[in-house]
Amino acid sequence: MNLVLKRGMWAFGMAIVSVVWVACDRTQHSKVTKANDWYTECVGTPLSAEEETKIRQQINAEQKVAEIEEIFRKKRLAGFNGNVLIAQKGVVLYEKSFGYAHLKEKDSLRVDHAFQLASLSKPFTAVAVLKLYEANKLSLEDTVQRFFPDFPYHNITIQELLCHRSGLPNYTYAFMDSVRHGHKYPSNAAVMHWFAAVKPTPRPYNRPDRSFSYSNTNYMVLAAIVEKVTGAAFGDYLQKHIIEPLGMKHTFLITQAADSTQLYRTAGYQYGRLVPKDYYDEVVGDKGLYSTTRDLYRFYKGLSADCLLSKKTMREAFSPRSFERPGLKNYGYGFRLHLNDQEKAEHIYHGGWWKGYNTMLWMNPADDYVIIILGNSYNRSVYQIKELLDILHGQVQADDIEKDL
Repeated sequence: MNLVLKRGMWAFGMAIVSVVWVACDRTQHSKVTKANDWYTECVGTPLSAEEETKIRQQINAEQKVAEIEEIFRKKRLAGFNGNVLIAQKGVVLYEKSFGYAHLKEKDSLRVDHAFQLASLSKPFTAVAVLKLYEANKLSLEDTVQRFFPDFPYHNITIQELLCHRSGLPNYTYAFMDSVRHGHKYPSNAAVMHWFAAVKPTPRPYNRPDRSFSYSNTNYMVLAAIVEKVTGAAFGDYLQKHIIEPLGMKHTFLITQAADSTQLYRTAGYQYGRLVPKDYYDEVVGDKGLYSTTRDLYRFYKGLSADCLLSKKTMREAFSPRSFERPGLKNYGYGFRLHLNDQEKAEHIYHGGWWKGYNTMLWMNPADDYVIIILGNSYNRSVYQIKELLDILHGQVQADDIEKDL
């Protein structure tokens, strides 16, 4: 082949690559633009500088920031390593990073670093299911058998899965090593198959709807149902219907292929040691989502504006479902609830803990404030937020919320 022909073919090839690159770039830009337009329509235009200054004066922001800074100074001394965002009335009061994304490399955390949300993934799973409910793709009264006929536990509804009233055993403890042999990192489909095939069937904690019993299996099953109904991978469904519309640029599921959204993924540590990948890491729905404080703030604003879900569905999600035990704590659809005396959700929250990560999202849509704390070096102070609530809201009986996690 002569040199002129070779050069011509090379130039043609580069032209094709350029066209593809430009097309992909335009597609991505189009997606971002569309997401930004939807998000702005959903939550409203950003505050002007004048509006923000006025709100800061009204809520005494300067004093609150000083008090919050002192609280996190103490948390840092107690070993907290992570990112924080606290906002009120549409104003970000406090946003800060403490420590490192990777302890060995000592690379300082940035606000766009992504953390494994652990059980804080459950609210996203609940929203995914409720969007299918609003689209009439499923009913909350549907049983698991509608989607998985071989599932061995009968008469368990989607509603009971959402509010942890199924009585299902926790899949992470249900199967012997002999069952797990040959599966390096099982998927939701594999675990659903085990439940159907393994004999004797793992014993349930209770009969359906007898009592509240928190179990990761509930949300593993819900993610499997989303995949069955939509025909899409769970991460792809979240991406299309929640993550992209909200413009959550650094949020992804652990099972998704690596791309630019995962550039700032952190590692999890416990007692100063890197926690290795877990056998059940790729079972999702109950955990597995990575996100940032800023992306979670967008999630909060989407929930508060009633544009992810209708007001009616949001009321259902934030309504208490279990009354066996007296008290102010309860669980709705994917959200923990801290009730007032009228048994209405005054505070809505969820935390998480998985392999060195611990996380907390605490919100009050009525008074419009949110606390987001993401840690990647196991530290219980993440859940100790009463002092923060006292600053934002006044006296709140929240001393024991860490017992929920």
